[in-house]
Amino acid sequence: MVEHATEAVPTAPVPAADVDVVDVDVVVVGAGQAGLSAAFHLRRRGFEPGEGFVVLDADDSPGGAWAHRPPTLTMAAVHGFHELPGMPLPPFAAQRPARDALPEYFAAYERAHDLRVRRPVHVRAVREAGDGRLLVESDAGRWTTRALINATGTWTRPFLPYYPGAELFRGRQLHSSEYGGPAEFAGQRVLVVGGGASAIQILAETAEVARTLWATRRPPRFREAAFTPEIGREAVAMVARRVRAGLPSASVVSVTGLPPTPALLRARELGALERLPMFERLTADGAVWPDGHVEQLDAVVWATGFRPEIAHLAPLGLRAPGGGIQLDGTAAVADRRVHLVGYGPSASTVGANRAGRAAAVAVDRMLATERVAMA
Repeated sequence: MVEHATEAVPTAPVPAADVDVVDVDVVVVGAGQAGLSAAFHLRRRGFEPGEGFVVLDADDSPGGAWAHRPPTLTMAAVHGFHELPGMPLPPFAAQRPARDALPEYFAAYERAHDLRVRRPVHVRAVREAGDGRLLVESDAGRWTTRALINATGTWTRPFLPYYPGAELFRGRQLHSSEYGGPAEFAGQRVLVVGGGASAIQILAETAEVARTLWATRRPPRFREAAFTPEIGREAVAMVARRVRAGLPSASVVSVTGLPPTPALLRARELGALERLPMFERLTADGAVWPDGHVEQLDAVVWATGFRPEIAHLAPLGLRAPGGGIQLDGTAAVADRRVHLVGYGPSASTVGANRAGRAAAVAVDRMLATERVAMA
C-alpha cells in the first residue's frame, strides 16, 4: 500500500466553556470510534456543536484506544477495522504503526465533520440536575443535558486478577496495555496469561527473543477456518443476550475461537502455543502449579482484558442486579436518557459505528417527542 500523502495536522484541544454550567441537548462522552460515529449522526440529524451537542474526551489528542496500542502493532496486523461513517480510510503503509496511522485518521475525521471535540476533559460524574435534565461534572466544566451518549470504552480500565503471592513476586508484572514490544524481554523467561488475541500477539513477538510460557483458565479453542459473518453474528448475539439480561459482557473469543491470524501462525511456528493451566500461586521468583510444577520467571504479562469505564455513571444507579447495565438497544433500561455505545455487543469497530447511529436516532426521536409534548 502507498503511504497517505496528506500531512497530519494535530487537532488542537478546544477549551471548555468558561461559564459555570452550559446547557446542551446532548452530551457525548468519549471520542473513540463509537463517540465519533454518534457525533457524526447527530450532525446529520440537525444537531449543531455547541447548543445542540458537545463531545468530551479525556485524551490529549484524537485516536481513542488506538493511540495507546504498542508500537509493534502495524496496519498489516490490524484486522476487522471498519472506517468511520462518511469518510474512507486512506491507504496507509502496511508496516506503519497503528497507533500513528489511526489517530491521524481520527483527527482528520474530526476536522472534516467539524465535531469540535473538547479535550482533555475528564468526566467525573453524571447525576440528576432536575427538570428532567442530567448534570455532567468534569474537571473542565459542567454541562446540563437532555440526553447522554456514553462512549468511554474499556481501554482505561485494564483488569488485573489477583493470585496468591502476587505481592511477593520480585520480577516484573504488567498488563498487556502496558506492553511496549518484545525488546524489553530479550533473554528472559516470560509468562503470558490470557486466552485472547492480545495474548497471542504478545506470544508471537516475545517468543522471538525470550523463553515464553502461556497460561489460560480454560483450554483455548483454535478456529482453523476463516472468520465468517455468521460467526460474528453468533458472538454479537451472545453478548447482546447478556446485556439485555443486565449481566456483564462475556469474552467474544469464547464464542468465535482464536482465528488463524499471522500472529497465531507465527506463535505456533515458534512453539509458543503449548498452553498451561493457570498456576496456583506466584512466588518471589516464579510460579507454582497445582500439581507442584514450578517455573522460574522474570516477568508476567497479564493479557486479561478490560472492564467498561462507567464509574462516572454510578450516581444514576443504572446497574442491574446481575452487575451490568441492562440495555434496550443502546438505551439504559433504568434511565432511557442515557445511551451506551461501544459497550457489550457494540464493542467492535463495526458495532460501534452502528451503535453510534442507533443512539443518535433514538435521542433525536426522544427529544422530538418531548418538544411535541411541550408545545
